[in-house]
Amino acid sequence: MARYTGPVGKVSRRLGIGITEKGQRILTRRPFPPGQHGPSAKRRQVSDYGLQLQEKQKAKYMYGVLERQFRRTFEQAARRSGVTGEYLLSLLERRLDNVVYRLGLATTRAQARQLVNHGHIVVDGRKTSIPSFTVKVGQVIAVRPESRRRTYFKNLVDSGVLNKHRAPDWLRLDAANLSGTVVALPRREDAEAGINEQLIVEFYSR
Repeated sequence: MARYTGPVGKVSRRLGIGITEKGQRILTRRPFPPGQHGPSAKRRQVSDYGLQLQEKQKAKYMYGVLERQFRRTFEQAARRSGVTGEYLLSLLERRLDNVVYRLGLATTRAQARQLVNHGHIVVDGRKTSIPSFTVKVGQVIAVRPESRRRTYFKNLVDSGVLNKHRAPDWLRLDAANLSGTVVALPRREDAEAGINEQLIVEFYSR
């Protein structure tokens, strides 16, 4: 499946927010836009369109979604009654790769996407290898029984890392069984901080 494979540091510095943990570390060391002028570069005044585009780019890069798929997700949110921006973030949070990440079964969304792509994850007992799959309340996400013998997952259990992991309130983690249950829909505060979803709505409503 297509995914962004470019430099996360440059993107994080350009957007002013860490799109991954690595991006945040780079941004902390160099909190200025990329380019030859470095910290002395003057930021241009950003237009309303520029601000809207920037917010869309933040969400897109943070959740690891490419442009066409992000637009489809927005259109799905727009068709639903209610607050479009909040439902957009809810859909992004309920992507299977994000749920695997939120449960602590992966340390990054990119790793979670890889685990899903390689068939290590099951939803309600059925192998699901589509990272964009949208989970529903009541569904159980787990590591496939055949995959639990792999060193990576054995270490997750033996090290006790999962026992210390705090999953968001809308997910219930069963660390011993390498699984989790969707117990509610994610709320706005459960999504990534630093994203102004209203600007994304305005961007697509032009």
